[in-house]
Amino acid sequence: MNLSLENKIAVVTGGAQGLGQAISRRLADEGCQVVIADTKEDAARATADEIVKATGRKSLALKTDVTQEGDVEKLFDRTVAEFSRVDIVVANAAILIAEPIAEASAEKWRAVMNVNLFGNFLTMKHACRVMKPQSRGVIIQINSKSGKKGSAANSAYAATKFGGIGLVQSVALEMAPHGIRCNAICPGNLLDSPLWTDPNNGLFVQYLKAGKVPGAKTIADVRQSYMNQVPMKRGCTYDDVCAALVFLASDAANYLTGVSLSVTGGQEMN
Repeated sequence: MNLSLENKIAVVTGGAQGLGQAISRRLADEGCQVVIADTKEDAARATADEIVKATGRKSLALKTDVTQEGDVEKLFDRTVAEFSRVDIVVANAAILIAEPIAEASAEKWRAVMNVNLFGNFLTMKHACRVMKPQSRGVIIQINSKSGKKGSAANSAYAATKFGGIGLVQSVALEMAPHGIRCNAICPGNLLDSPLWTDPNNGLFVQYLKAGKVPGAKTIADVRQSYMNQVPMKRGCTYDDVCAALVFLASDAANYLTGVSLSVTGGQEMN
């Protein structure tokens, strides 16, 4: 089984923090030169500098808003100019705003759709634009278990993730004749990550305020509710997601396309 990613050129959107940062670091550890695209330019540069220092690999940080086609076009053009090609693209940039449907802000709902779905479209469009002449490439979308099962008080996020799986399957069908594979990873709940634990905007706080967990009165109640849903009795980790990503990006997965791989400890098995 060939899992080597040595000297591959990888682009990671939302790569400056959280899961995206962990993915960027892991790809560099596996031998990739990594382009980190993020709206947070300083954080992207810090991550790129850390990668260069730790691994000796080249890393480029580019300020990129995935909802702006000009930014995404420049991201891929600059990557090709710097590295001559693009081998792996990880469409990771996403936001989550949880609100009960009857009270949901239309503008917040639209913002989630714009980043999570339209941003994925732009990323994949320009990835395919540069990969087609190469006749090879791998696109991996970071999706969610919410892309396979609805999520109460979280309709915008779930809708974008369901749509994301349709996008992945459509791109996979269209690009297969060109040697380009497109797959999704659907992580479970990253319960120990800042996405969940941030005291101001973390999901534990958002879900408690939104009444997403019936009867929950504290953050601890919300956490326990989510732990109880996982047969393996733990949250998903960055390492769990990165291990799946390395496999899908490698030649070992060269017959897999259009797949939405659940990494959920048994919580979601479709």
